[in-house]
Amino acid sequence: MANTTKSKAKTSKKTSSKSKSSSKGKHLVIVESPTKASTIKKFLGSKYEVVASAGHVRDLPKSKMGIDIEHDYEPQYITIRGKGETLAMLRKKVKDADKVYLATDPDREGEAISWHLYYALKLNEKDCSRITFNEITKNAVKESIKNAREIDMNLVDAQQARRVLDRVVGYEISPLLWIKIKRGLSAGRVQSVVLRLVCDREEEINAFIPEEYWSLEAEINEKGVKKPLIAKFSGNSKGKLDIHSAEEMKKIKDTIAKNDFVVSSIKNGERVKKGPLPFTTSTLQQDAARKLNFSTKKTMQIAQQLYEGMPIKGHGTIGLITYLRTDSVRVSDEAKTAAKDYIKDHFGDEFVVKASREPKSKKKIQDAHEAIRPSYVDLQPINVKADLPRDHFRLYQLIYNRFLASQMEDAIYDTVTAKIEVGDYRFTASASHLKFEGFLAVYDLDGEKADDNRLISKLKEGMVLSDVTLVDKQHFTQAPARYTEQTMVKTMEELGIGRPSTYSSTINTIMARRYVVKDGKSLCPTELGDAVNDMMKKAFPVVVDVDFTANIEMLLDAVEEGGLEWKDIIRNNYPELHDSVVKAQDELDKIEIADEVTDVICEKCGRNMVVKYGPYGKFLACPGFPECTNTKPHFEKIGVACPKCGSEIAYKKTKKGRVYYGCIEYPECDFMSWQRPSKLACPKCGKYMLIKGKKVQCSDEQCGYVRELTDEDIENK
Repeated sequence: MANTTKSKAKTSKKTSSKSKSSSKGKHLVIVESPTKASTIKKFLGSKYEVVASAGHVRDLPKSKMGIDIEHDYEPQYITIRGKGETLAMLRKKVKDADKVYLATDPDREGEAISWHLYYALKLNEKDCSRITFNEITKNAVKESIKNAREIDMNLVDAQQARRVLDRVVGYEISPLLWIKIKRGLSAGRVQSVVLRLVCDREEEINAFIPEEYWSLEAEINEKGVKKPLIAKFSGNSKGKLDIHSAEEMKKIKDTIAKNDFVVSSIKNGERVKKGPLPFTTSTLQQDAARKLNFSTKKTMQIAQQLYEGMPIKGHGTIGLITYLRTDSVRVSDEAKTAAKDYIKDHFGDEFVVKASREPKSKKKIQDAHEAIRPSYVDLQPINVKADLPRDHFRLYQLIYNRFLASQMEDAIYDTVTAKIEVGDYRFTASASHLKFEGFLAVYDLDGEKADDNRLISKLKEGMVLSDVTLVDKQHFTQAPARYTEQTMVKTMEELGIGRPSTYSSTINTIMARRYVVKDGKSLCPTELGDAVNDMMKKAFPVVVDVDFTANIEMLLDAVEEGGLEWKDIIRNNYPELHDSVVKAQDELDKIEIADEVTDVICEKCGRNMVVKYGPYGKFLACPGFPECTNTKPHFEKIGVACPKCGSEIAYKKTKKGRVYYGCIEYPECDFMSWQRPSKLACPKCGKYMLIKGKKVQCSDEQCGYVRELTDEDIENK
């Protein structure tokens, strides 16, 4: 394999010299996605042809490590299986073209794909250039062709360093996991650290001892005002005072009962709520999880489609958002101007932000391209709602409104704070009124425009409050919360683990490997995940060290900037890793992970079948394998009888992962429901009921019976 550093340098020179020439013949543009190809085609003239490589065409082999350790860690790339026809088509198109533009994604991986295409298609014999664009619009695509460049080998080398390092970590450690724990396991440079975070949090939760504390509030009432004013206990004349027990609470309340509630001071002020920054990959995943209940995987899939292009009536297929993999909040001057003009026209000049906003964090970012924003600010969500699937519309609306809000002024509140004395004790009440809504005019997803209590405006200094009710509550400190996908993405970003493009895939990998499962939204380690994590911490403490993983990202950034030779990262880490593997093979004991035994009897040999995990989830298998190869579907029954045949309803998933509920006797019984059936019968018509969020509803739409879900319903559902 001739993919050495010297040959790559020659490649760069050739692409550079070729890009300077121009041709009047047929021009070929190669992108990654067929959808992107169809979107771009209409922006370019008839002399351009746009085709797709459908992702990578070369990669390291799956059957072996594919790194020549003896020859300075040279990667041994091969054509990906199944890409033969695609490459044959591309070679034919290249042969007929006078000039070739490589237009893969504008990041390290996209640069590497262009480089692999360069070699696989022998583009050194062609006039070939690299083009990138942050958004798929006519202006952006045409401008990229005007600014065609050579392949950036620093970006390629940064991607090679990541790929090779991940490969040696995975292929060195995974076989050890097979030997010591179970066949089919895998280890990864980033996934192992994320698994450790999940397991460490579980240990914190298990070791946590709750502590008692109490809160005390005074409900202040007045005739004619429906909503009481809540004043919170803040301490005594010496300062803050915590209440730890019922005895302490009783003592405080007894003292308070002997004194009047007197308003000691009223302070009027102003509070500014700063507008948000536009989305990065991380903040988009977090907000989509919090506000739309999307998984990170779903967010990225939908965002990819919005970026590549969606059919919009009157516009054809167009890209609706800019590139979705970014850690930058930078916005182009052109986009800022368009947004500010739109805001001025629709809201008024006072809503246009006057000073630029900067992120709080000073951490190093790649800043390769802009923040995630709409490609066309005049294409309002309401204008495309009819053309987009529901979830695509919701995500587009979130991105659109967030960007618009980032270019709008801060919200301003008038605030009032009242200090109340009761003998030596102190209470504080506060309220605010929205004075200028600013960005909240478009981005008020948390109801922050809501007005607070109006009773506080009637309070005066020295006033004695007569109608006051004390409300005390016992609490216990809570253990740290388990990670969710949302909080894990935030943690990975804060700790510098992985890159924005890898957050989603890393989380999905540890779930697919059954190291971690979801309990509601929470990420919980399995017995298998604990075993893998324990072994990784014992044998490879460096690999699962958060600081080491974050430092690798800094080294990769140095490669991208041209300050470090990419193989130095491998040379400095592989020998120690290999020695640790050899040592672990001798010193670590084998760990037995027992399969979950069920009460289902194998009809072929009489053994109790066990739960196994496959690519599509759980299934039942005979423990007598290989003598007995019997398998069956595994059903997670919900304890509800099938309304059609009386058998049982099970929780199931479609091939695309959508949850539904169906009869275990399928295909003999074809009952299915997208909502969870309950044991409850409709009091109006007698048919079965469905649980929909916080309500329970009759399955017969003609009946229409619906009511709130009670605690008793939940226990018996």
